[in-house]
Amino acid sequence: MKKQSLRMMVSLLSAGVIGAVAVPSVASAETTANVSVVSNYIFRGVTQTDGAAAVQGGIDYADESGLYVGSWASTVDFGTDATYELDLYAGFAGEVEGLGYDVGYIFYAYPDEQTNIDFGEIYGELSYSMFAAGVAYTVHSENQDATFDAGDIYYYLSAGVPLANDFSLSLTAGYYDFDVDGDPGFENASYTHYAAGIAKDAGEFGEVSFNFEYADEDNAEKDKTEFWLGWSKSF
Repeated sequence: MKKQSLRMMVSLLSAGVIGAVAVPSVASAETTANVSVVSNYIFRGVTQTDGAAAVQGGIDYADESGLYVGSWASTVDFGTDATYELDLYAGFAGEVEGLGYDVGYIFYAYPDEQTNIDFGEIYGELSYSMFAAGVAYTVHSENQDATFDAGDIYYYLSAGVPLANDFSLSLTAGYYDFDVDGDPGFENASYTHYAAGIAKDAGEFGEVSFNFEYADEDNAEKDKTEFWLGWSKSF
């Protein structure tokens, strides 16, 4: 999910939002699984694999009451010992007169990283028609006095537009407000990012997507623009 040097899982096209969770349908109780392969794992505009490909997958349970729980994992490469990320989450989602809502908690873990960089967020989202707005707040972290510490806030706006022939367009604008922004060594740490993607529903063959990401990081070590391809399938 994050890179120590500096976001709905991958983008909205392949995972969902919080720069993180794809919420199963709550029309009836069900268990679903998903698997994906991406040419670059991007979280809130920043690569988590040093520009390399990643293999990802998860499992979710959604009750007809709106309660859901799940887990999701991805390979990562921060240039450290960490080789994979494991996300655990739970929440409650529903709809009132066309207005969708989703609130929950997600824990980002890196079990094989020698230095503990795990952290947890609470999140909330409101959606109507093709539009959504949400926020994620870091409530605890082992990363004291650094980015991805308690007090960090991520805001986003998104839109999902259905197109002809089973194509769809997704657009996202987000802002990561780090609590340490302005402290020595963390000047201009906060940043804005934008994402856009075109996806094609290929039926039993899953979904393929082409995606563009831009992160306006003042301290970026590499090109801020990223393009990546993805394939995903749900069961």
